[in-house]
Amino acid sequence: MSFADPVAEALSGILIESWHIFAEAAPYLLLGFGIAGVLHVFVPDDKVMQYLGSSAGKFRSVLNASILGVPLPLCSCGVVPAALSLRNRGATKGATLSFLISTPQTGVDSIAITYALLDPIMTVFRPVATFATAVVAGVTENILNFSKEAPAPVSKRAVPLIVLPMTSAKADACGCSSCDSHEIEGGNFVQKVRSGMKYAYIELLGDIGSWLIVGVVIAGIISYFVPANMVGSYLGGGIVSMLLALVVGIPLYICATASTPLAAVLILKGMSPGAAFVFLLAGPATNAATITMVLKFLGKRTTVVYLASIALCAVISGLVLDQIYSNLGIDALLIAGSASEIMPDEVKNIFAVLLLPLLVYGMCSRKGCVGK
Repeated sequence: MSFADPVAEALSGILIESWHIFAEAAPYLLLGFGIAGVLHVFVPDDKVMQYLGSSAGKFRSVLNASILGVPLPLCSCGVVPAALSLRNRGATKGATLSFLISTPQTGVDSIAITYALLDPIMTVFRPVATFATAVVAGVTENILNFSKEAPAPVSKRAVPLIVLPMTSAKADACGCSSCDSHEIEGGNFVQKVRSGMKYAYIELLGDIGSWLIVGVVIAGIISYFVPANMVGSYLGGGIVSMLLALVVGIPLYICATASTPLAAVLILKGMSPGAAFVFLLAGPATNAATITMVLKFLGKRTTVVYLASIALCAVISGLVLDQIYSNLGIDALLIAGSASEIMPDEVKNIFAVLLLPLLVYGMCSRKGCVGK
């Protein structure tokens, strides 16, 4: 047997596992992105900002920011200019922080893929924990911020208002076109729907496409090579596993959608749902670039509140989630991905075949390979 034979066998196995994971998620991703397009068209940015400004009050602005940020599909890098433009227009620091946390951790697309690859418990718990984390951070910041002064203006050159197009230099540095304005011009219903679908299935899909593929392939590699329960033997659960997931997740750039296949495979390999959830919460909420921008534009104390709130709430949420599964007598290993079993494999493969060319086209459009 030649050396090429086991290599070809491994590559084939990884490809099969990756396709299986992709097919499981495809129907729900298509649905999630479609809903994201509808939200983009019919929930204007200026209306969102209206409820996050200082006029809404220190505590209500935090609640509004936390609620409105949960379904919005912006990555942890793309949300920064949006959040800082809110600050520039008079939003409280707490509301700005809440929006920074709640928006990238979940979105309609990531909620949909959570249902597909994990289970209903995690699907409900994920946005609830995200909302709680955002509220804790925002309220803490507003309580600590005793100053009654208006927010210091942020340079428009440094942080463009969300309704203005972002410079190409900024977009390139960020790496995601969701930082750009997606202002919808006036038009009839059909034009708006068309614009929303273009945003959902070309722009947004192009933004996260490469990260989604990376996440699926890594999940496929783990699924193929790592024996069952090997992860559970070393990182099954508890504080140590959660702290390790936190250390890995905080500086890493990975979107909420792409992190879900990794968490699903780790659970299937024996990691506790709580430990996997710490990674699900901390990974999308922060990365090194976001931390740097928060430090520069919102200050050291706000950055400490930002990171401490995420770390503390992630670990507490992980412990609570493990306790929920334990009290209900549910083995997460047995029900992970069970929600997608209601759909035949043939149907899931059809959706995957439909999603794949959209994914490739979106990424090519993002990189300028083809006309948008």
